[in-house]
Amino acid sequence: MKVQRALISVSNKTGIVEFARELSKLKIEIISTGGTAKTLRDEGVVVKDVSELTGFPEIMDGRVKTLHPLVHGGILARRDDPVHIKAAEELKIPMIDMIVVNLYPFMEVTKDEGVPLNVAVENIDIGGPTMLRAAAKNYEYVTVITDPADYEPVLEQLKSKGEVKKQLREKLAIKVFHHTAQYDASVDTYLSRCILQENRLHMDFGEGEVLRYGENSHQHATFYRDSRSKEMSVANNEILSGKAMSYNNYVDANAALEAIKDLPEDKPAVSVIKHTNPCGMATGETIGEALERAWEGDPISAFGGVLATNATVDMAFANFLKGENIKHYSYSIVKGENIRQEVPTGKFVEVIVAPDFTNEAVEFFKQKSKMIRLVKVFKSEKKDKKTFRAITGGILVQDRDAELMDRFEVVTEKQFPEGYRQLAEFGLVACKHTKSNGIVLSREYEPGQFQVMGMGAGQPNRVDSMRKLSIPKATENLKREFETKKIQGDFKAWCEQELGKMVMVSDGFFPFDDTVREAATFGIKYIVQPGGSMRDGDSIAACNELGIAMAFSGLRHFNH
Repeated sequence: MKVQRALISVSNKTGIVEFARELSKLKIEIISTGGTAKTLRDEGVVVKDVSELTGFPEIMDGRVKTLHPLVHGGILARRDDPVHIKAAEELKIPMIDMIVVNLYPFMEVTKDEGVPLNVAVENIDIGGPTMLRAAAKNYEYVTVITDPADYEPVLEQLKSKGEVKKQLREKLAIKVFHHTAQYDASVDTYLSRCILQENRLHMDFGEGEVLRYGENSHQHATFYRDSRSKEMSVANNEILSGKAMSYNNYVDANAALEAIKDLPEDKPAVSVIKHTNPCGMATGETIGEALERAWEGDPISAFGGVLATNATVDMAFANFLKGENIKHYSYSIVKGENIRQEVPTGKFVEVIVAPDFTNEAVEFFKQKSKMIRLVKVFKSEKKDKKTFRAITGGILVQDRDAELMDRFEVVTEKQFPEGYRQLAEFGLVACKHTKSNGIVLSREYEPGQFQVMGMGAGQPNRVDSMRKLSIPKATENLKREFETKKIQGDFKAWCEQELGKMVMVSDGFFPFDDTVREAATFGIKYIVQPGGSMRDGDSIAACNELGIAMAFSGLRHFNH
């Protein structure tokens, strides 16, 4: 499988001169086309023109140059087939052992939405994909390169072994078919839109990982990664410890990380997710404090949950979950009472997602539990612009919900105290990532530090989300705090006082004033909602009547 002849024709000339120079040193004959041949000659590389090989000039402004039997016969001939070899000898077809081709930059050119159609069409490569596919089909005998990143590994094998091994040729061939599929899909998408006014969606997911099962044990599941996505995500991860990720782990870990990404990066924050809802979320002076406060948002649900943080997981974080010097508790409800029970093995979570972990924390978790998955995600400034959701028979595509609010407009006589806007924004983040209809209660437990105290998610109406879920949960959390901290006085009065300091956030507007009136019965004094109902005036009037401050954010955040 010695490489004796290589055809080079590249649009992206990164590294090509150096690569061709090394091929020449190995006594490999180089054939090339127009611009590439000129570039190589200008740098002193000996090159044979394709037209010299074929005996036919490049014509039609370069549209036709390599589409010739003397080129494709040399690429496609099976070296072990006597019929192929005889035909090549009779027709004087030289074998071409290596193809180095990358394509006209159609995808780059069409990123500019204003590019004229004729310019886009001229950037549709014909000869390049044909040579690539021919060489990839014949990978048993031909090495094909379309990515400059592969120049170095190919040279290494040529220099050390005198040939390109089959395993690498196979890998390069598959890479070609992947690339040409993407290229063809981009052409189809562009021309369908420009000529037929028809929107088409091509998706490219790879690295399919078979999971143990899906949402339930009787469902098969596979996880595919989007090769185009560069955003920080649980798909782009390094699992440092623990079992392999499951279907539900990925879903919940994604929800946990997405919630954290909407909070300021300069303040340690933790989200605790159960079935995609933030049952706990908090900020803190340290990551340990943020975790403790987030956990207290719903310690019953937090067991078996998924955690995400925007800070480096350290020993304070690890000790809160598994430290031997800390008393760990689980909770259960017996006859309406929240029963607290000590758990010697520590608090159990499924996944911890973070941008980094200290070595000490990783080793600690490895010793304490082989179950907990430590998922390191890689920071990036890039954000995906679209989200996708499959339904039976189709797929829905929408813009990313990348905004938090359009404005913070206080529409009532009563105003928000100074500094409450930060608390409101924290509550908006938590509510944005809560399943609709969502109601979230948040408080400032220390100056500048915030905590979710009650969350109501996924109800058919938001009044139930508030009065049956978020308010009872906040009251339950306050009662536990009242008892464990041995706060003096009457609990009912203290509870109403604390509820009165919290901000209640709704993901959607109030169609009637019943949510306001019901909130007032529990002592709620501050409300944030999108606004936009035909009956906004009724809710504003109710707030003014009951002494409640209400602000409109201008953006709803339905999360189905």
